[in-house]
Amino acid sequence: MTLVIIAGDIDISIGPAVAFASVLVAMGSAQWGLGVFGAVLLTLVLGAAWGALAGWLRAGFNVPSFIATLGLWSVLGGLGLYLTDALPVVLPESGLFDLLGGSILGIPTSAVVMLVLFAVFVYIAKFTAYGRSVYAIGGNAAAAQLAGINLTKVRILLFATTGLLSAITGVLLASRLGAGSGSAGAGLEFDIIAAVVIGGAALAGGRGTMLGTLLGVVFITVIGNGLVLLGVNSFLQDVIRGVIIVGAVLINALVVRRGAAAVRTA
Repeated sequence: MTLVIIAGDIDISIGPAVAFASVLVAMGSAQWGLGVFGAVLLTLVLGAAWGALAGWLRAGFNVPSFIATLGLWSVLGGLGLYLTDALPVVLPESGLFDLLGGSILGIPTSAVVMLVLFAVFVYIAKFTAYGRSVYAIGGNAAAAQLAGINLTKVRILLFATTGLLSAITGVLLASRLGAGSGSAGAGLEFDIIAAVVIGGAALAGGRGTMLGTLLGVVFITVIGNGLVLLGVNSFLQDVIRGVIIVGAVLINALVVRRGAAAVRTA
């Protein structure tokens, strides 16, 4: 999501994509006879495919990314609930699912996967031509195209990546819960976007870092856990969290604006 926003786009399909991926891996392994590895592979391939479809709509037909992913949000959410009749699908017994839902050397497997992916994308953003192309597109897409950057290729790859990562998240979530559910991950996309923006990324594109997003994720997670530990009413938790997130984003925007003003006067 960080790279998508840096490129000046947005993907709001993450929540239903994660839920649908959890349904796919559960049904593939428990009901469709694909086996555990076959179900996981199918889920990852389809995740990249539906992401690439959104990227193709954005790049090939200039459909706004919000609209393209809004359609995907509706389709994947509906399919996840339709296939399961809104009921959880229990995973079969499997050492792989136990590992993915468990821990490695005392560290939750999902946290290990997150840290590995974080390192990979830090490298991609800082040290690859693809990463520099993403920043260039977000800064000025027309100028990037004149400089020889293939906007269509980069955008399709961006959204295919978010689809793949959503599928990975869905597999991890299903493994942790022991079942796939079409209602899992509700609202997840908004937490993700908030984390990226709190981390300093500009929704207009051209600015953002992986480290900033990681800090944004920590910030939102601490808020959520803190409200639970304080025993705050569950209905008020979303209200308080929303106010804190908006306040943090406003502070970020004011700091950035003040810094830009200082540069201009200098």
